[in-house]
Amino acid sequence: MSTRQSLAAGAQTIAEEVKIALQTKPRLTKQLHEQELAHPNAELKLAKENDEDTVWKTLLGNSIETPEEVHRIWGEDLETMKQLEQEFNIRINPYYASLIQEKDDPIYKQVVPSKNELIKGCCVDDPLNEERDSPVPSITHRYPDRVLFLVAHECAIYCRFCTRKRKVSDASKISLKYLQAGMDYIREHKEIRDIVLSGGDPLTLSDRRIEFILKSLREIPHVEIIRIGTKIPCVLPQRITKKLVNIIKKYHPIYVNTHFNHPRELTPEAKLACERLVNAGVPVGNQCVLLKGVNDDPETMKALMKGLLKMRVRPYYIYQADIVRGTEHFRTKVEKGLEIIQALRGHISGLGVPHFVIDSPGGGGKIPLLPHYIQKMDDKEVVMKNYKGETYIYPQVQDDLALPYPLEIASQNGHPNTHANSHPLNEHSQANRHSQANGFNLGMEIQDYF
Repeated sequence: MSTRQSLAAGAQTIAEEVKIALQTKPRLTKQLHEQELAHPNAELKLAKENDEDTVWKTLLGNSIETPEEVHRIWGEDLETMKQLEQEFNIRINPYYASLIQEKDDPIYKQVVPSKNELIKGCCVDDPLNEERDSPVPSITHRYPDRVLFLVAHECAIYCRFCTRKRKVSDASKISLKYLQAGMDYIREHKEIRDIVLSGGDPLTLSDRRIEFILKSLREIPHVEIIRIGTKIPCVLPQRITKKLVNIIKKYHPIYVNTHFNHPRELTPEAKLACERLVNAGVPVGNQCVLLKGVNDDPETMKALMKGLLKMRVRPYYIYQADIVRGTEHFRTKVEKGLEIIQALRGHISGLGVPHFVIDSPGGGGKIPLLPHYIQKMDDKEVVMKNYKGETYIYPQVQDDLALPYPLEIASQNGHPNTHANSHPLNEHSQANRHSQANGFNLGMEIQDYF
């Protein structure tokens, strides 16, 4: 059998298996959602909610989790898959598997183990040095007024680029004692006002456990903001049930940051999940990771950001890939992220341009990176490049407010102030500025101007 025939057979097999799993219970569609709203009867409503729970639990329970399944479905080398499973567990639920169109496509690369994970490179187990900033096992306290509260070890899928491989996929359930230690720490530190729930994925927990956590945090007087970091709307949107949303909205203000990496993940099911959250008053933001071969080009990112805005999800961060063990093949040059941000700026709404950040190795926190828009800055003026690469000048305010400097510049050479490109502020010293036109500001060059 040829390679192409093998791939076709593998694709057909997974398509059939996914279809069976998805048909175990009806998928959460717009039609089902409208039917629920049309039936106010309490018993029927309860039955519908129970049915919703059955859908996501059935999908999760039918996940692909063994090297043998990966080998049988996609033809990956069995011994390599067994070796990789020792490093990091496998989980691909049927919903997310159904988004894979062919082997090695952007969805496939995110969840199917690759022999490239064996490349050592410069990657480490704990690139962000979270253990150093963990006063108790469930808490990372890096910034003065906020903490990361790890409340779950499991996820609906296991991303091959996961930053917390050292913890995520641990089959042991987090105990109440473990959670209580985190609650006690937060309660004792009154400077903490903002909690980020993470893991693992908090929304893989039961409704009862989620409500216990939210209620306990809300009873701490100095806790103002609760954020939930979750990939669920992207990878198992059926989990965003009406019952879950009703629990979450009881404890406002709550924010959700989700994790879409590619436009193909913006499915009708994902849209409905985000719609439910937003309609319940939950602001939803998106944090994506820049991944080689997945989304490392401007057009893909542009389509993703536009699609998110249409779903009322605000693009928040693009992360440079962390230097975590087994992810060397996902990493891009930092310049690639800057190129993408520059391609987005001015070509889509400012609402759709996220921050490009590096979560600094060693635990220094997030550092935003910007394309090099400032070309020169002194006491008289700021010379800038816009999104088209055109040069513009902003006159600095003078200590002597009566000084006519801006007016003199604006009227020099007799040019009328009628067109941006012909404005004298944007014409003089062009030759000198072109020498600095190319390059990027990595957060350090600005020091040269002060």
